[in-house]
Amino acid sequence: MADQTQPWAERTVEVPPGAAVPPQRDPYRRGVASVGPRTPTEPFATVEHEPTGTGWPGEPAPRRPLSWHVAQLKRGGEWSVAGGLFAFVCWGIWAISGGGDLAGQFLIFVLSLLVAVGLFALARLLGRLVLERQLGRIRRSARGAHLVTAIFLTGLGIAYLQQTQWIVDAWNWVTG
Repeated sequence: MADQTQPWAERTVEVPPGAAVPPQRDPYRRGVASVGPRTPTEPFATVEHEPTGTGWPGEPAPRRPLSWHVAQLKRGGEWSVAGGLFAFVCWGIWAISGGGDLAGQFLIFVLSLLVAVGLFALARLLGRLVLERQLGRIRRSARGAHLVTAIFLTGLGIAYLQQTQWIVDAWNWVTG
Protein backbone atom coordinates (compact mmCIF):
# COMPACT_ATOMS: atom_id res chain seq x y z
CA MET A 1 0.00 0.00 0.00
CA ALA A 2 2.90 2.36 0.65
CA ASP A 3 4.00 2.06 -2.95
CA GLN A 4 0.67 3.35 -4.25
CA THR A 5 0.61 6.43 -2.03
CA GLN A 6 4.28 7.26 -2.62
CA PRO A 7 5.07 6.61 -6.32
CA TRP A 8 8.53 8.14 -5.99
CA ALA A 9 9.62 5.80 -3.23
CA GLU A 10 12.29 3.33 -4.24
CA ARG A 11 11.36 -0.32 -4.24
CA THR A 12 13.85 -2.65 -2.65
CA VAL A 13 13.95 -6.35 -3.33
CA GLU A 14 16.04 -8.77 -1.39
CA VAL A 15 17.89 -11.22 -3.59
CA PRO A 16 19.14 -14.45 -2.12
CA PRO A 17 22.93 -14.89 -2.31
CA GLY A 18 24.14 -16.74 -5.44
CA ALA A 19 21.05 -15.90 -7.52
CA ALA A 20 21.58 -14.30 -10.91
CA VAL A 21 20.12 -10.86 -11.15
CA PRO A 22 19.08 -9.78 -14.65
CA PRO A 23 20.21 -6.25 -15.52
CA GLN A 24 17.39 -3.76 -15.41
CA ARG A 25 17.28 -1.22 -18.21
CA ASP A 26 14.82 1.55 -17.79
CA PRO A 27 14.39 3.64 -20.93
CA TYR A 28 14.16 6.73 -18.78
CA ARG A 29 15.19 7.42 -15.22
CA ARG A 30 14.95 10.87 -13.78
CA GLY A 31 18.33 12.42 -12.99
CA VAL A 32 20.35 9.70 -14.71
CA ALA A 33 22.00 10.24 -18.08
CA SER A 34 21.85 7.43 -20.61
CA VAL A 35 25.37 6.59 -21.69
CA GLY A 36 26.26 4.04 -24.32
CA PRO A 37 28.89 1.36 -23.87
CA ARG A 38 32.54 2.47 -23.93
CA THR A 39 34.61 1.58 -26.91
CA PRO A 40 38.26 0.91 -26.24
CA THR A 41 40.62 3.30 -28.02
CA GLU A 42 44.26 2.86 -28.80
CA PRO A 43 46.46 5.52 -27.20
CA PHE A 44 48.58 5.97 -30.37
CA ALA A 45 46.17 5.36 -33.21
CA THR A 46 47.27 6.09 -36.76
CA VAL A 47 45.42 8.92 -38.45
CA GLU A 48 44.80 9.05 -42.17
CA HIS A 49 46.02 12.10 -44.11
CA GLU A 50 43.23 14.60 -44.67
CA PRO A 51 43.85 16.91 -47.62
CA THR A 52 43.63 20.56 -46.63
CA GLY A 53 44.05 22.00 -50.10
CA THR A 54 47.70 22.97 -49.72
CA GLY A 55 49.13 19.56 -50.59
CA TRP A 56 52.51 18.15 -49.76
CA PRO A 57 55.65 20.25 -50.22
CA GLY A 58 57.07 19.83 -53.69
CA GLU A 59 53.91 18.21 -55.02
CA PRO A 60 52.56 19.89 -58.17
CA ALA A 61 49.24 21.70 -57.82
CA PRO A 62 46.21 19.78 -59.07
CA ARG A 63 44.96 20.70 -62.53
CA ARG A 64 41.67 22.54 -62.47
CA PRO A 65 39.04 22.34 -65.23
CA LEU A 66 38.33 25.30 -67.50
CA SER A 67 34.91 25.83 -65.91
CA TRP A 68 36.60 26.48 -62.54
CA HIS A 69 38.84 29.16 -64.09
CA VAL A 70 35.88 30.81 -65.84
CA ALA A 71 33.87 30.83 -62.61
CA GLN A 72 36.86 32.38 -60.83
CA LEU A 73 37.07 35.15 -63.44
CA LYS A 74 33.35 35.92 -63.11
CA ARG A 75 33.53 36.57 -59.36
CA GLY A 76 33.69 40.34 -58.91
CA GLY A 77 32.54 41.03 -62.46
CA GLU A 78 29.80 43.33 -61.23
CA TRP A 79 32.47 45.92 -60.48
CA SER A 80 33.70 45.94 -64.08
CA VAL A 81 30.16 45.96 -65.44
CA ALA A 82 29.21 48.95 -63.27
CA GLY A 83 32.36 50.84 -64.31
CA GLY A 84 31.75 49.97 -67.97
CA LEU A 85 28.15 51.11 -67.77
CA PHE A 86 29.19 54.41 -66.17
CA ALA A 87 31.86 54.93 -68.85
CA PHE A 88 29.34 54.13 -71.59
CA VAL A 89 26.77 56.63 -70.30
CA CYS A 90 29.42 59.34 -69.93
CA TRP A 91 30.78 58.55 -73.41
CA GLY A 92 27.25 58.81 -74.80
CA ILE A 93 26.79 62.25 -73.26
CA TRP A 94 30.16 63.35 -74.64
CA ALA A 95 29.55 61.90 -78.11
CA ILE A 96 26.06 63.38 -78.52
CA SER A 97 27.10 66.77 -77.13
CA GLY A 98 30.13 66.99 -79.42
CA GLY A 99 28.14 66.39 -82.58
CA GLY A 100 29.89 65.37 -85.76
CA ASP A 101 30.91 61.86 -86.77
CA LEU A 102 29.84 59.22 -84.22
CA ALA A 103 31.93 56.50 -85.91
CA GLY A 104 35.21 58.14 -84.84
CA GLN A 105 33.94 58.67 -81.32
CA PHE A 106 32.73 55.04 -81.17
CA LEU A 107 36.20 53.89 -82.22
CA ILE A 108 37.66 55.92 -79.34
CA PHE A 109 35.28 54.18 -76.91
CA VAL A 110 36.12 50.71 -78.25
CA LEU A 111 39.85 51.42 -77.94
CA SER A 112 39.27 52.64 -74.38
CA LEU A 113 37.50 49.36 -73.57
CA LEU A 114 40.41 47.41 -75.05
CA VAL A 115 42.76 49.34 -72.75
CA ALA A 116 40.50 48.38 -69.82
CA VAL A 117 40.68 44.69 -70.85
CA GLY A 118 44.48 44.98 -71.01
CA LEU A 119 44.53 46.57 -67.57
CA PHE A 120 42.39 43.69 -66.24
CA ALA A 121 44.83 41.16 -67.72
CA LEU A 122 47.80 43.04 -66.24
CA ALA A 123 46.15 43.10 -62.79
CA ARG A 124 45.50 39.34 -63.02
CA LEU A 125 49.11 38.70 -64.04
CA LEU A 126 50.47 40.80 -61.17
CA GLY A 127 48.13 39.01 -58.76
CA ARG A 128 49.40 35.66 -59.99
CA LEU A 129 53.03 36.65 -59.65
CA VAL A 130 52.74 38.34 -56.27
CA LEU A 131 49.97 36.45 -54.47
CA GLU A 132 50.37 32.94 -55.81
CA ARG A 133 54.07 32.63 -56.57
CA GLN A 134 55.69 34.95 -54.01
CA LEU A 135 53.26 34.67 -51.09
CA GLY A 136 51.94 31.17 -51.80
CA ARG A 137 48.28 32.16 -51.49
CA ILE A 138 45.40 30.81 -53.54
CA ARG A 139 43.22 33.32 -55.38
CA ARG A 140 39.57 32.32 -55.33
CA SER A 141 38.20 35.24 -57.31
CA ALA A 142 39.10 38.10 -59.63
CA ARG A 143 37.61 40.82 -57.43
CA GLY A 144 40.83 42.83 -57.19
CA ALA A 145 41.38 42.94 -60.94
CA HIS A 146 37.72 43.81 -61.52
CA LEU A 147 37.98 46.62 -58.94
CA VAL A 148 41.08 48.07 -60.64
CA THR A 149 39.29 47.92 -63.99
CA ALA A 150 36.17 49.56 -62.54
CA ILE A 151 38.24 52.42 -61.10
CA PHE A 152 39.87 52.93 -64.50
CA LEU A 153 36.50 52.92 -66.30
CA THR A 154 35.02 55.36 -63.77
CA GLY A 155 37.97 57.69 -64.31
CA LEU A 156 37.48 57.32 -68.06
CA GLY A 157 33.82 58.31 -67.71
CA ILE A 158 34.75 61.36 -65.64
CA ALA A 159 37.31 62.32 -68.32
CA TYR A 160 34.58 62.13 -70.97
CA LEU A 161 32.37 64.39 -68.85
CA GLN A 162 35.20 66.89 -68.35
CA GLN A 163 35.39 67.29 -72.12
CA THR A 164 31.69 68.15 -72.37
CA GLN A 165 31.29 71.91 -72.21
CA TRP A 166 27.75 72.14 -70.80
CA ILE A 167 28.61 69.60 -68.02
CA VAL A 168 31.66 71.72 -67.07
CA ASP A 169 29.53 74.89 -67.10
CA ALA A 170 26.86 73.22 -64.93
CA TRP A 171 29.49 71.95 -62.50
CA ASN A 172 31.07 75.40 -62.18
CA TRP A 173 27.64 76.97 -61.64
CA VAL A 174 26.77 74.43 -58.86
CA THR A 175 30.11 74.68 -57.06
CA GLY A 176 30.29 78.39 -57.07
